[in-house]
Amino acid sequence: MDQGFSGVGFAVPQVFPDGNVDLSVIRDVSLRAEQMGYDSLWTQERIIGPSVSLEPITLMSYLAAITETVRIGVSVLVLPFRSPPQLAKTLATLDVLSNGRLDVGIGLGGSQKDAKAYGIEAGRRVRRFNEALALIDALWKNETVDYEGELYSLSGGSQAPKPIQKPRPPVWFGARADAALKRAAKFGDGWMGPGSSSADDFKASVTTLRRALEEEGRDPASYPVSKRVYVAIDDDADRAERRLTDWFGHHYGNAEMASKVSIWGPAEHCYEQIDAIIDAGAEHFLLNPVFDYDHHLDALQRYTRP
Repeated sequence: MDQGFSGVGFAVPQVFPDGNVDLSVIRDVSLRAEQMGYDSLWTQERIIGPSVSLEPITLMSYLAAITETVRIGVSVLVLPFRSPPQLAKTLATLDVLSNGRLDVGIGLGGSQKDAKAYGIEAGRRVRRFNEALALIDALWKNETVDYEGELYSLSGGSQAPKPIQKPRPPVWFGARADAALKRAAKFGDGWMGPGSSSADDFKASVTTLRRALEEEGRDPASYPVSKRVYVAIDDDADRAERRLTDWFGHHYGNAEMASKVSIWGPAEHCYEQIDAIIDAGAEHFLLNPVFDYDHHLDALQRYTRP
């Protein structure tokens, strides 16, 4: 394993295909992960859709209350669909409640077909994204904010409390297009490759990102790179694939996606695939099993740090 590898996060149970949200599973998995040396617990966002999934910021508030040391993150919030002042206040509050353990993942999002449900017009996603981040950043860092953009403006605004982490909670970008990677290098504090990318795609993105960091005059060594990895460890590879397919069909409405983006099968096969992604440039992992959580906590502990 690459000596530059720094640790591993674990995706908490958040999606419940059977329709029964099991709070005891969330609690037990989160506490075990913290005790076993996983460095972070992660959530994801899916607001509109048939998937039975919990809202991530609310869930992170629960995680902050039951844990003590593990970091708590979301990968990713669809920033153009969020109100910047409201989000700034909510996340600052969460950073205070967690005693400075928050990681914030943001992205442009994919389809805009639901934009009007959020009260915005489709289009201008990049402008909305950039301005929202600038306004949130200003509210976190300044006592008084005067901001004038094309889409957002604020005169003499203020918010408190400020986040505990200074100058702000780490902002991770989720992106894969070249232009998005350049934005990540310019504005982000870290980058997380999507679970839908292969090891080769991920390696190419890391190369593009590091080049963009150098162009921005930023040190790639101080800019963490992570990747979400959907994984199912099972000696019966066919069974693992079927279960992944069922889960992806429920959550994403795309059962075929499972076989394209996931790692599954016996433990040694999965370790080889994970190690290949580390070799491709991952310095951190968000490991995302979608069933048999206790089994995966044990099987993947080899990637944690004491």
